[in-house]
This record gives sequence, C-alpha cells and structure tokens, in this order.
Amino acid sequence: MKKIVHYLKPYTPRMVVGLKIKIFGTLMDLCIPLLLDKIIDEAIPTKEAKVVIFWGVLMIVCSVLAWITNIIANRAASAVARDATRSIRHDLFEKIQYLSDSKVDYFSGSSLISRMTSDTYTVHQTIGMVQRLGVRAPLMLIGGIFLSIYLDPILALVMVATLPLLFFISMFRAKKGVRLFRAVQAKADKMLTVVRENIAGIRVIKALSKTDYEKERFYTVNTELTQREQKAETTMALISPIVSLIFNLGLVAVILVGAYRVNAGTSQVGTIIAFMTYFILILHSLMAITRIFTVFSKATASSARIEEVLNSDTELYELASKYHEEDKREPIIEFKDVSFKYPNSKFTLKDINFKINKGETFGIIGPTGSGKSTLIQLLMRFYDIQKGSIKINGIDIRDYSTKELRTKFGVAFQNDALFKDTIGENIRLGRDLNDEEILQASEHAQALDFIKEHGGFDAPVAIKGANLSGGQKQRLTIARALAAKPEILILDDSASALDFKTEAALRKNLINSYPDTTKIIITQRISSIMYADKIAVIDQGKIVGLGTHDYLMQTCPLYREIADSQTGGDNIE
Repeated sequence: MKKIVHYLKPYTPRMVVGLKIKIFGTLMDLCIPLLLDKIIDEAIPTKEAKVVIFWGVLMIVCSVLAWITNIIANRAASAVARDATRSIRHDLFEKIQYLSDSKVDYFSGSSLISRMTSDTYTVHQTIGMVQRLGVRAPLMLIGGIFLSIYLDPILALVMVATLPLLFFISMFRAKKGVRLFRAVQAKADKMLTVVRENIAGIRVIKALSKTDYEKERFYTVNTELTQREQKAETTMALISPIVSLIFNLGLVAVILVGAYRVNAGTSQVGTIIAFMTYFILILHSLMAITRIFTVFSKATASSARIEEVLNSDTELYELASKYHEEDKREPIIEFKDVSFKYPNSKFTLKDINFKINKGETFGIIGPTGSGKSTLIQLLMRFYDIQKGSIKINGIDIRDYSTKELRTKFGVAFQNDALFKDTIGENIRLGRDLNDEEILQASEHAQALDFIKEHGGFDAPVAIKGANLSGGQKQRLTIARALAAKPEILILDDSASALDFKTEAALRKNLINSYPDTTKIIITQRISSIMYADKIAVIDQGKIVGLGTHDYLMQTCPLYREIADSQTGGDNIE
C-alpha cells in the first residue's frame, strides 16, 4: 500500500480539513445521548417547559450540525478518492504503454485490463471509505466507551468485556481475506482472458458452430471465479454475524444489569436510555470497522497488483549514451550477430546479420513462424535482444530513447488497430499532421477512392473497422504509416488483402514518392518483394538466403520452392 499512500500526499491539506470536519460532526453525534439523559433525568422532573425546550433545541442543533458536517466531510472524502484514483489510473496506463512486450506477455493483457479497472475501483472505494469511516468509527467507538463509563461504570464494564474478542475476530478474518481476494483477482484475470478471446473471435466461433464449446469454456472459468468469490466473501461475511451475536449477548447482559440497578435505585432511567443509545452507536462503529477490514483486505490485494505493474521494470535499458546530434549519419539499419529468445519458448533467432541502406527496399520472406515479424519487433525495440547489436544511423537503438527511436518508423501490420472515430482521425492518430499530408498519404496508399465512396475523411469508422473490408482496412493503415513521412517504413504483411493490381500501384507509389524512405516489406508473396533491392529469406530463426530475387532463385532452395509454389513452377520475370 506504500505506493498508493504516496498518491494521497498531494491531497493531505484537503484530507486534514475533511478529517477535522468529520471529527466535529462525530463529537456532535456523541453529545446527543448525553443531552437525552439530561432531558429525561433532570429537565422533565422540574416540570418546567422552558428547561425542556432549551435542552431539546440544543439536541436538535447538535443533530443538524452532525448531519451537515458529515455531508461536507463525505463529499470531501469522495473528491480525494476520485482525484487520487485518477492519478493512479493515469500512471498505471502510462506505465503499461512503456512496458516491453515481454513484460506485457508476463502480466497478460487481460490481467493489465483488470488491474486498470476493477483493482483501481477497489482502491477508489477504500480511499473513500477510510476517510468516511476510518475516523468516525474509531472515534465513535472510543468516545462511546468513555461516555458510557462516565454515565455508569458498572454497565460499561459489562459492555467493554466483549470488545477484545470482537477485535481479535475482526483482525484474524481481515488477515485471511487478503490472501483470498488475491486468489479471486487471479481467477478474474483468467475469466477476462476467455471473454476477450471470445468477443474477438465471435464470427469464427459462430461460423464453426463452436458456441456450445465456448459456453462450456466460459462456464468453467466463471464457476471457478464464483467459487473463489464465495469462499472469500463467506470468510469475510462471518465477521458481521459473529460481531452482532457477541454484541447482542452483551446488550442483553447490559439490559438485565441496568434493570436491576434501576430497581435498586443505583441508576436512573435516563442514564440507562442514554447508555443503550451509546451501546447501539458502539455496535454500529464496530460493524463499520469490520466493514473497513473487509474492504481493506480487497484493497490490499488490489493495490499489490497495481504496485507490481508500477514498480515493474520496463526491461528496455538504455546504454551509456554515446549519442549526440552531430553524430547523425545517413539512415542505415544494421543487424550484427543478433540472437533472441522469447521467454518460456523454444523459438530463437540466431546470429542474424544484414544491412539496409538509405532508401532501399528490403524484403523479408519465409514460412509461418520463421521469425519474420520478430525481426521488426526487435528493430522497433518491443523486445530487447540477448546478443549482438541493432543500429540505426550507426547508433545502437538502445542509445535512443524509445520515443525518439519509434518516431523514425511508419508501421502497418496485417491486423492493425482501427479505432471508433473518423477515417481522417484514424490516419492522423493524434499526430500534428495537416489535411494535405493526410490526403497525400491516402492517395499514395490507394485509399482515396474508397474514402470518397464512404463519405470522405469525416466518415465514421466502427470499432476495429467493422464497417470496412479487409483491403480497405489495410490501405487505411498504410496511409497512416505514410502520413508522417517516416525515415523507415515497415509493412508487415499489410498488403495481404490487396489485389495484385492495387498492390502494384502501391509499390510504384512507394518507389516514386518516397525515394529517401527505407522500406522493409514482410510478406508471403514473392510478387510483393521480387523487385526489392535485397531480400532476406528466414527459416527457423536463421537467414538462409540474402540477395536479389534473381540471385536467390539460383542460390536459395527455400526461396525457389516458395516461388515455384506461387507461380506453378514458372519463373517470374
């Protein structure tokens, strides 16, 4: 919870004011039973209306003050909880943006979403509750006990005898609750993973008649989550009935002893009524404290999950920087003896070596799972290599800040993200681009015709581009990649849905309109890269061929096999 407490420090003055108001309101509540005792035992026996009215008005004033101050304090507490949680969510989101892909894989996307939503909501609830009840309940408890002792020490002893047992029960259950609620959150992450996969693949599930299978799969994880929640909630829910039972037994004892003392003339009726009121206040305070323990148990588990992400290393270290503005050279990419292995995976890249000069078109081809896209993820530093070096402009990519490094790239992936916004904003994507640049990029990406048909750049795009065809979505993402005129353009199987005529026109535009842009094209089509300056053939994490199309047709069996399978054995010229 240390990290969470840190977020409350900027709001300390506001919290102090709220706590003072809360304390004042609680003291007003504590005064009401005393005034009731005065009215019954002292004012009424005088049979003077003025005296009764005086104490009655004073009692009403205390009630109104308690009501007003509690409203003000509670609103202040809610404001602090709201603002602090907003800061937590902001920093958590920002941290997630800079996590390396290996760290994202470690936490899992579903878990990160859960931490951003349900965990921060739990923390929000706890911050508010601790401010509202964390002061009022203990003060009401302690104040009620002292005033009860003041009214009748004998009855107070009967009541106080139950408190140690109640405190022990509450602490024991709260401590156990932390472990239980962590297990609940882990199961919630698992359920969220299933839901995300199901929603993302809903069309495939329906097409393959796998609805019943997915229902069973969800039923399993949902049942596991329910069982964990039931165990945790049952454990924590036992506190309130046990507290109520013990305290009600104490209340019965107080009533019996009180009745005996009134009959014996050692106590008065007003004192007993006031004492009973304090007893109820103390009971409510204890119940509030046990409720705080329950919520705090959840918050401890949630805050630990949040802090795990906030304290996590991004795993993208910068080398002792040798980068200076005057060191800039002609754009060139160099992989030198690069080796890489995914965590918990047998797949590796081994001793990758190649260079790409400024303005060149570099093709990458190979079987599925051979490591083509991994090369790009390493180049953009989504993952860090374990051996070797990757340089841009002769400078190791670890000498650049990740922000500076990635501004060099324009990237379009095969299944790139489109957002629920306009076509123009999906191309602009929050960057400082003017309308002319967006128009030009759309034209070069062969997207302008269909954009006009859809109503122009202000036309809406549905979530994930559901109202666009596969080819339209790909042309839109290519336009996005081109719009900022990047130094390095990466097209990762991003033209797979385009027909050959459209792809040929796109390729011509890239050559003619972006001569200084270094272009990397990952594809399964020989026709997409046969005119590239250099082509790398990847197989099982190794480069098995490097050169022009003609050279590879003569020297690389795998490349020739791919070409023959796509052309029926006819040589492509």
